[in-house]
Amino acid sequence: MSRSLDDIRADLAGCRRCVLSETRTNLVFGVGNPHAEVMFIGEAPGRQEDLGAEPFIGAAGQYLNTLLALAGLKREEIYIANVLKCRPPENRDPRPEEIEVCTPFLREQVKAIAPEILVTLGNFATRFILKTDRGITGLRGQVHITGRFSVLPIFHPAAAIYDRNKGPIMEDDFRLLGRLITKRREERAAREGRIQS
Repeated sequence: MSRSLDDIRADLAGCRRCVLSETRTNLVFGVGNPHAEVMFIGEAPGRQEDLGAEPFIGAAGQYLNTLLALAGLKREEIYIANVLKCRPPENRDPRPEEIEVCTPFLREQVKAIAPEILVTLGNFATRFILKTDRGITGLRGQVHITGRFSVLPIFHPAAAIYDRNKGPIMEDDFRLLGRLITKRREERAAREGRIQS
């Protein structure tokens, strides 16, 4: 049986399991609808997230809010978490030992929320969820099935802020997400109709 998000958060309180605990301002657990159909998984908190204790509240988060509308989603409908719960110094890449220590909590969050669709933002989230060494560029734009989840890898919103050429690609991927959501809802309605009839 899965633990509640509150139980997982309580277990993480005051975490000192890796060196990131020494430099963080706040632990950034995750935020959103605890029964979300779609869960977004990013890499690690940035400066604004570390200060505000909430994922995706900086420039990348503002851009994400714009992209969500292309998929027919609102921020309050989704759940957002990161692979790491603490900010790496200078926003460096997560280290393997940090990922190893932190991802059991992410797995528990996914179990507690039980979304139908996982959207992985960037390389680290995509590699972890799909258990692959392939990069995001070769995996984005396609729906991958892992277990009971549909997984849609998308560039991290920060990537499009630094490289404007990625903007139209990300917009296409969020429209694909909207189509995937519609398809999953139609399949669910058909199943429920068969059960009731």
